Amino acid sequence: MEPQPIPKGYMENAQGQLTPEDRVSEIDKLRNAFVLEAVQRAQNLALLLSEFKLRTMGDIEAFVNLSGEKYGAPIGGIKGNVTLRSYDGRYKMQRAMADQLVFDERLQVAKSLIGECIKDWGAGANHNLLVLINSAFEVDREGNVNTGRILALRRHDIQDEKWKQAMKAISDSLEVAETKPYLRFYERQPDGSYKLLNLDVAKL
Repeated sequence: MEPQPIPKGYMENAQGQLTPEDRVSEIDKLRNAFVLEAVQRAQNLALLLSEFKLRTMGDIEAFVNLSGEKYGAPIGGIKGNVTLRSYDGRYKMQRAMADQLVFDERLQVAKSLIGECIKDWGAGANHNLLVLINSAFEVDREGNVNTGRILALRRHDIQDEKWKQAMKAISDSLEVAETKPYLRFYERQPDGSYKLLNLDVAKL
């Protein structure tokens, strides 16, 4: 639904109420104008970055396919990570494909089994391990668990059958929800290392 136009001579406040402009303070008007102008610039920049990413991703895919065709092996489609360097090695660009991992309902099975392990171990359980286990299953504001913390539990070589079953349940419950492409650009420094060209406004 399109927002209704604001009548001339009025300004709309955060509650959606119309206020005559002559009843709005000058500082509020100046702040409003400043924010709207800055947001417009940010939206334009975001659009440019989005178009740049789409175009560059397409160009990389086309180049990879061209390279493959030189050897009679067209690749087709986005396939994994790619690093391309300038001839002098001063610049490099990377296309990185990052998998977003999620757990299915079998994670609850693992949590239940681990709970049984803790109960069986009783007072003899390692305190640090218990803290690690409890923090692993904490959820954030969106109700999501921390994938890294969950997977870190598998690194513990615990010779307990229930624990082993729990670790298997964790492994079996893991699946790729989606794969996101990332673009990164680097410039070589005098010491030979590569410095990331930041396209994140917050990190500039």
